[in-house]
Amino acid sequence: MSNLVTFPGLGLSFEVNRVAFTIGGINIYWYGVLIALGIVLAILFAFRHCTEFGIDGDGLTDVVVVGVIMGILSARAYYVAMAPFSYDSIWDMLSIRDGGLAIYGGIIGAVVFGSLGCKWRRLPVLPVLDLTGICFLIGQCIGRWGNFVNQEAFGCNTTLPWGMYSAATEAYLRGSTVTAPAGVTIDPTMPVHPTFLYESLWCLVGFVLLRLYMKYRRFNGDMALLYAIWYGAGRFWIEGLRTDSLLLVPSLGLRASQLLAAVAVVGGLIAEVILSRRYRNQALMVHLAVTADNRKLQRQVAKKEGIAMDAVVLPVEEAYAALPRKEFLTRTAAYNVRIKEMLEARLQDGAPGQEEAEN
Repeated sequence: MSNLVTFPGLGLSFEVNRVAFTIGGINIYWYGVLIALGIVLAILFAFRHCTEFGIDGDGLTDVVVVGVIMGILSARAYYVAMAPFSYDSIWDMLSIRDGGLAIYGGIIGAVVFGSLGCKWRRLPVLPVLDLTGICFLIGQCIGRWGNFVNQEAFGCNTTLPWGMYSAATEAYLRGSTVTAPAGVTIDPTMPVHPTFLYESLWCLVGFVLLRLYMKYRRFNGDMALLYAIWYGAGRFWIEGLRTDSLLLVPSLGLRASQLLAAVAVVGGLIAEVILSRRYRNQALMVHLAVTADNRKLQRQVAKKEGIAMDAVVLPVEEAYAALPRKEFLTRTAAYNVRIKEMLEARLQDGAPGQEEAEN
């Protein structure tokens, strides 16, 4: 399962083996390992910084599980729906060992089901999406290298020094599912654009920029919009180079990812301009996160008093988004200590606790 990949202009060559290791006779592919690594690093970043977005880590755990599972399923469903060939069975449709995950499908699935998970776990949706945007860039930056190992997600011919060639690229370009840009002639024996590398680097730069901007975000949803704009802009031009695009309207050569990218960029820019003007000269205040343990106490109080959970009013405390992470951790911990004391007293006394809530 090895494949010789060469970069003739750079004088480099690599022997790439799709199999990372074997367990009990089952091959574990680098494609899956790299996607998993990207997801893990993204999750670690999310848990390290969630408090700065007013998000409780325990509640975020459930949202992450829902978002990751549904994101992968949606990525596969999107790919299967637009693949330029037919699958022989339902098992072939479900198999992702040989590739076949569409990033935009994964993003849509993770956002939709992750947002529902936020409602379920009582987490603020927009701050979670802000944090998710920067985490997407981590996962995509690393996950794209799975395409390199599989020798997929490459572009048309190029004479640039970093042009790439392998037997796998030649074999694919000799096939019938090539989606070359209009007016472009493909020579299967010549080097091609390593578009997986372009997108990986684009996501890396985007991550660095959003990480630097994180403390200066102006409103909830700001970073999510900037992610949509940044990734959409890069994906639009990179997709135009690729020879394996999923086509929305095959007869017109309309590429699904380019259309979605254009919508993301235009819609994101419009929303960013409008909201930036609305919140101009206003420092973003973050509502400190209420822990899962205190949410449990809140439910217990509501049950004891025979009222809705939302009727058990909790005091709200805010902090400037620009504060250091250490300050957020300290303030959030102290805030939850006060809430715990208030709720425990209310459980013991059965009193409405209105005075504590107002304080």
